[in-house]
Amino acid sequence: MLSRVADTIYWLARYMDRTQAMLQVIRTHYQASQDSPSEFSWRSLLYSYGGSLTLEEVAAMERDTPRVLDRIILGKDNPTSAFNSVLQARENARAVQDHITQEVWQSLNSFYHATREGEIPEQIRFGDPLSGIDALMRHGLVFIGAVQNTMPRDESYGYLNLGKLLERALQTTDTLRVQWLNVAAQALPEREIPQLRYLVHSMSGQELYLKTYRGNFNPESVLQFVLHNAYFTHSLHSCLSRLSWYFERLKSDSLPESHEKLEFLIGRLANQVKYTDASARDPQQLNDFLLHTRKELLNIAVALGKNYLGKS
Repeated sequence: MLSRVADTIYWLARYMDRTQAMLQVIRTHYQASQDSPSEFSWRSLLYSYGGSLTLEEVAAMERDTPRVLDRIILGKDNPTSAFNSVLQARENARAVQDHITQEVWQSLNSFYHATREGEIPEQIRFGDPLSGIDALMRHGLVFIGAVQNTMPRDESYGYLNLGKLLERALQTTDTLRVQWLNVAAQALPEREIPQLRYLVHSMSGQELYLKTYRGNFNPESVLQFVLHNAYFTHSLHSCLSRLSWYFERLKSDSLPESHEKLEFLIGRLANQVKYTDASARDPQQLNDFLLHTRKELLNIAVALGKNYLGKS
């Protein structure tokens, strides 16, 4: 496969997983806003998804929910909005239609048009935002199903999964780091911390967590779940294990030195996550570990770009 084609497919997957993760975080944040509307702020999400806003612009809109949702989900002039992520994924898909199935293209094209016009944007702006966000997330699930059920297990499928898993690991790291600030600030040993429930829910892990820990939301259990649970598809352990598996499939078509470099970087980070002593009792240590993990994930992305995707 040409490196240009592999790069396009890889970024298609990254944009789509970024969109789905972003919508789930926004959905959970909106639900949390209903618990204490007078104290609620969108500040953290505006910093993450608002684009190049000044501190004054963030302060002016952080409590204006319709305005915030319009900017971070539908904003055409916001490069980090969900709309623009789907647009970028669609443009990438258009360029490699010979390497993806018709069903994958159609699901992505439908997703793009759903963010652009019609009932869903109207719901988000003027109606029930949750219904609109849920409708967009269903489009994302259709795309995931189309990839899973119609793509041949060839190089294209491999690069789709490399992009998806690397982006998912980054999203898990960033979500945990940002939201743990709220957990650390609200930690009250004598009662459950609501932010822990929101954190797990924002990663689509609430159902598995409840089955695993019988509903006991405590900081140490949540942290171990997000970092190490092998059955949770958004845990760092799960993402890195599957990233390693899909990367290993490229070995026969790789230059030995290129494969060895990436294999080392992925394996080193997987072991660092596996053996970390980061604890919920030490928020600063946890924050340092997550920043280091993010840096290592970006190093993997850069090395993948240089050795496999034709990036200089």
